[in-house]
Amino acid sequence: MALASVSKVVLGSVAFGVFWVMAVFPAVPFMPIGRTAGALLSAVLMIIFHVISPDDAYASVDLPILGLLFATMVVGSYLKNAGMFKHLGTLLAWKSQGGRDLLCRVCIVTALASALFTNDTCCVVLTEFVLELAAERNLPAKPFLLALASSANIGSSATPIGNPQNLVIAFNSKIPFPKFLLGILPAMLAGMAVNMVMLLCMYWKELEGTSPDLVADGKQMEAVEEGRVASATPSPLKSPKLLLTNDDSLSPSMMTENISTKHPWFMQCTEQRRKLFLKSFAYIVTIGMVIAYMVGLNMSWTAITTAIALVVVDFRDAEPCLDKVSYSLLVFFSGMFITVSGFNKTGLPGAIWNFMAPYSKVNSVGGISVLSIIILLLSNLASNVPTVLLMGGEVAAAAALISPAAVIKSWLLLAWVSTVAGNLSLLGSAANLIVCEQARRAPRNAYDLTFWNHLVFGVPSTLIVTAVGIPLIGKINI
Repeated sequence: MALASVSKVVLGSVAFGVFWVMAVFPAVPFMPIGRTAGALLSAVLMIIFHVISPDDAYASVDLPILGLLFATMVVGSYLKNAGMFKHLGTLLAWKSQGGRDLLCRVCIVTALASALFTNDTCCVVLTEFVLELAAERNLPAKPFLLALASSANIGSSATPIGNPQNLVIAFNSKIPFPKFLLGILPAMLAGMAVNMVMLLCMYWKELEGTSPDLVADGKQMEAVEEGRVASATPSPLKSPKLLLTNDDSLSPSMMTENISTKHPWFMQCTEQRRKLFLKSFAYIVTIGMVIAYMVGLNMSWTAITTAIALVVVDFRDAEPCLDKVSYSLLVFFSGMFITVSGFNKTGLPGAIWNFMAPYSKVNSVGGISVLSIIILLLSNLASNVPTVLLMGGEVAAAAALISPAAVIKSWLLLAWVSTVAGNLSLLGSAANLIVCEQARRAPRNAYDLTFWNHLVFGVPSTLIVTAVGIPLIGKINI
């Protein structure tokens, strides 16, 4: 695409510069309005400056991606209510054999869960639980928080639903879910293992702890002793004789919930059974959603169908669940789509890529290395989703001159590098910031994961994990 007029290039660059500043530094003193409002401001500037027309701005908003994001958050909310993430937490703690074993579990469970439930969701629900596990075992919080954030990013690279940039890539590239998964899965598994080994090497001594289950055993013994004392004291409320009385006020029929006959069949039972049915249904339809992805059905409408099925079967006002959707994220994406589309219309991204394209071919080791470095740097300077929006089309077009297989490889390479690049610094991905903020604001065992604490591990981990994974991209074909 040729460069636009000088005024259009300058004004478009200014509008995109506003977006970049607000995305990276959302609380700058001269404009402390946050990322979401910053994205909308940039979109409005693109229209005011006549960089993009209002009709083109509306057309640039990718509704399938917004629909998939919305539905994924709704499904995640119902899964959380169904106790899915509590089960993941239980899996982390079950028969843990010390700090090193626990760290490995955090890496593996988080990576695999993030591939299916998105990295941000896993970080939100697991951060406080990981802090609690570390505190109970007299272990430092830092290694486990780093393991949680880095593994969430690495694991989310494997599927189109793992993170927002993969959603963009999946929709723009039209790569089927199974092909996407198998194309990146070897790199993800290798990267997860390498990241885990690096964490163990860097924090080996700190992970010793005084005794892995000392505190837990002490609490268990206290509970047993308290139970003995309580059982030795007769209580009228727990007396078997009282429970067997003929008094109508305590009869079983009066102790069950009086449910209206207007409700569907599954409501004609105790509340306990109803909850069990809803939990089971949530798990079943979620598995069905993943299977639908695997067979190639439309991901956006599949997720929306799953979400509405959960809402209907729950048979209650869905507003409390819908309130948990991050609408600010959807607004941010809308503004970002318009901003990036406007910036592309200036021709500047295309001109920069035309300069770099001869050195960034995906059919040579040198070209892949140069392309990976560019993606790595841009993902940390402009964030990974804008990088994918800016570079995706150009990279794919250049790869199309080589072969159709090169196009798929270029998209998968973009997904892998842009996602792992989020581990470089604390500002590299939303998952990192979520872990940092959740840990800092935790009501118990709070910990402040600083920018420099993250950077010391993030830089070597990102570079090594990226390099290890690149040769494995696209090795499994279907």
